[in-house]
This record gives sequence, C-alpha cells and structure tokens, in this order.
Amino acid sequence: MAAAPDLAALLTALKVPLTGDTRLAVAVSGGPDSLALLWLAAQAFPGRVAALTVDHRLRVEAADEAAGVAVRCASLGIPHATLHWDGVKPGANLQAAARAARYALMGEWCARAGVALLLTAHHADDQAETLLMRLQRGSGSGGLSGIRAMRMLLPGVVLARPLLGVRRAELAQIVAAAGWTAVEDPANADRRYDRTAVRAMLAAHPALDVPGLAATAAHLAEAEAALQWAADRAWAGAARIEGGTIALDVDDLPDALVRRLVLRAIATLVPGATPRGPAVAALQQRLVAGETATLAGIKARGGRIWRFSAAPQRRKSS
Repeated sequence: MAAAPDLAALLTALKVPLTGDTRLAVAVSGGPDSLALLWLAAQAFPGRVAALTVDHRLRVEAADEAAGVAVRCASLGIPHATLHWDGVKPGANLQAAARAARYALMGEWCARAGVALLLTAHHADDQAETLLMRLQRGSGSGGLSGIRAMRMLLPGVVLARPLLGVRRAELAQIVAAAGWTAVEDPANADRRYDRTAVRAMLAAHPALDVPGLAATAAHLAEAEAALQWAADRAWAGAARIEGGTIALDVDDLPDALVRRLVLRAIATLVPGATPRGPAVAALQQRLVAGETATLAGIKARGGRIWRFSAAPQRRKSS
C-alpha cells in the first residue's frame, strides 16, 4: 500500500485556520471513506478529534451502523456522538433535505462544543462525479467548481474537505490496512440517483480520468473565486441602494459579471432567493431591451440604469 495521505499537510495546503490546539470534528457514517478520514485524523491530531455520526431515521440499520462507529472510535480513544434527524421527512428531494439536516446538526454540535473545524471525507471520485453531473445539467462556473474544499458552515465553524485530491481506492486501502469492515449505504447502488449512474459510467469508461476531472473542478473553483472577486469590486462601483431600490449601472460590464450583480441585487432585496440560471438569463435579456419584468418577488426595470425593487403584492381575487 502507498503511504497514507498526511492529513495535517492537506489541511495546511487548503490554508485551513489550524493551530496547535485547534479541535476537530470528523463526520463518520461508517462507510469506507469516512472511516479512512477517522483513522487519518486520529494519527495526525491525537487527543484533538471528536467523531460525529448522523442517524437520519430513514433506515433501521442506521442505529447499528452508528453504534459500530462508536466502537471504532472507542478503540482509538476518540469521543463520539450520534446525532438524530427527527421530525417529519419531506416526500420530495429527500437526499437534499437529509444533506441539509446533516450539516445543520453537525454544525450546531460543533458550535455548542467549541469545535472550530469539521472535516468530511469527500474525495477525488466524488469531485469527478459532481463535475460530470453538473456538466450535463448545463451549470455555470459556480456549479462546475464542484465540491468546495472549504467554507464557513456557521460563525466560528469551518467545514473542510481535505481529501478532494485522494482517490476512493486509496481510502479503501487505509480501512483494509486498519482491519476494519466498512458499511455501504444502499443509496450508493440505487440507480434512481444521478450520482449512481455517473459512478457506473466512470467505472465503465476508464478513459475518463478521475484525477484529471477533479483537477479541472479545482481549476474552475479558482476561476470562480476570481470572478467573485471581480463581482465584489463591480458591485462596489455599479450599485447604489436608494431606499428600497437598488440601481445598477452595468454598462460595458461582461455578461458573467452582470449576471452576478443581478443575482446579488435580488438576494439583497429578497434574502434566500435562488432563481435558476435560465430565468436570470431571460430577465437580463428583457432588461437589456429596456423592458420591465419580475422574478423572485422583484420588479426590475431596464434602461440606462437598471432598477430593482420589491414587486407589489398581487391583489387577491374576490
């Protein structure tokens, strides 16, 4: 087996804020990827690691899987907590809702415990799959950046994914060398999910180079960061907030920046609004033509200066 990745070095390369006494939490489902991350964290940061397992209350086996993770953690001297997603589950977009609940539960636990860093075991294969999925959906540069290596999860809690350059097979070797048996989530083999189909396609077409795809996502993430830097400066020069109206002077700006300024204007007036790309593009076309249109509860007027304000509420029909 090749030498195991140096987790401390990987975190340093990401410029993760890490000091000699930083406490870390590791998300561990019991699958091979997260067990490998647990082992790496135990070796790199002895006495500073806690493990978190989320039982989404969706499968009866999940409780036993969480108990199995607790046993592994005890063998390493690592404290472990099982967090539960209680309440009524949605009938649609269950995976997305479960993911949001998982991060919320782990982030809140870290905030309460004073743990500044949460690690997940997303790896190069995950990144390649994500890039291909978003390519076929027609995503822009933000979506094609793939899985973000680091972001602020909650105030004082950073979420980091240090294994995005490591292959799934390498992580499986770490688990095997430790003598551990990992569990497999049955969703990973469910063909109803896009990721399962993309994973099968990658396995069937080895010419699709996973490290190359993951590197492409990393390069696109750098380009996305540069675009965001430019958009911040364009906003400072082009936007004026006048009471409940945002005025944008987008003359001579490239479309990619204009789209970001439009999205920022909408989000400023309607926090949490996330209009889809085609709808934003259609709005831009109408504004360029000097027309007025509404989107996400916002009334936008074109012309020399674009103006955005809350759309008047529709009167209820009697």
